[in-house]
Amino acid sequence: MRYRPIRRNGEFGRVYARGKSYVNPALVLYVLKTRGKKTRVGLTATKKIGHAGTLDPMATGVLPVFVGQATRAVSFAEGGEKEYIAGLRLGLTTNTQDTEGQALTQAPVTVGQEELEAVLPRFTGEISQIPPMFSAIKINGQKLYDLARQGREVERRPRGVTIFALEVVERLSETDYILRIRCSKGTYVRTLCHDIGQVLGCGGCMFSLRRTMAAGFTLGESVTLEQVQELGEKLLRPTDSLFREHPEYRLKTARQEERCRNGNPFFIKESLPEGTYRIYGREGDFLCLSRLQGDTMTSLKNFFGA
Repeated sequence: MRYRPIRRNGEFGRVYARGKSYVNPALVLYVLKTRGKKTRVGLTATKKIGHAGTLDPMATGVLPVFVGQATRAVSFAEGGEKEYIAGLRLGLTTNTQDTEGQALTQAPVTVGQEELEAVLPRFTGEISQIPPMFSAIKINGQKLYDLARQGREVERRPRGVTIFALEVVERLSETDYILRIRCSKGTYVRTLCHDIGQVLGCGGCMFSLRRTMAAGFTLGESVTLEQVQELGEKLLRPTDSLFREHPEYRLKTARQEERCRNGNPFFIKESLPEGTYRIYGREGDFLCLSRLQGDTMTSLKNFFGA
């Protein structure tokens, strides 16, 4: 077998994009056979990577990504509030509840912004949504979008979500409006647009979606994929930045730190308000999130070790 060394980033990019990958806990091996019967091999170190919430194919915007030990924080980030800027188109319904799907109905739009704003309070607070067929939810082990592509529709149970804020930002035309939505995990903005259209009697769907906030991170703090490729790990933030709303507590004694690192509760002498704290070792390294009750700190999640 003949090998050709990879000397340029562009060459590695081709091997990475087109080659077969072989993964173990420490490394990923990429192998690409060329027309000249040569084999190119690329090698990368692996790290755990996770994200807080998927985006619809149409959507753009904030997607928090977690690398290495920070993946332990994904469960905290997923449950946080999210904010979207969405395009609502009245007078049209589709099988996907957005403009990328097949049109189901079209109707004249006889309502204006005043009527639209009048129904929004009905969609604020705790509401129920029936998940769309074109979604990744599984029923009996099958993803709904796979069933939808087969032309099948199954019964879906309503799911409770919370809409914290909902307002009209701009009217673009007689049919198109821009909405701002701040909502809980699991909210389908497509379904929200569809349901608003149903209440108004003309139907509706989503024509654009941009996530502007997730897990406390805003659009202004985000970076592009091109910046990630150029700067890599220089862009990573410390894990504790996700928990900046919680006060910090630095361990005072070796006994406290020993118990903390062993996952055991430890005691404090200070009189502090009960609640969640960021815990730091005596040398300043972030160790865990802990909850204080009385004089006892109990770990909620550790962020040290392999």
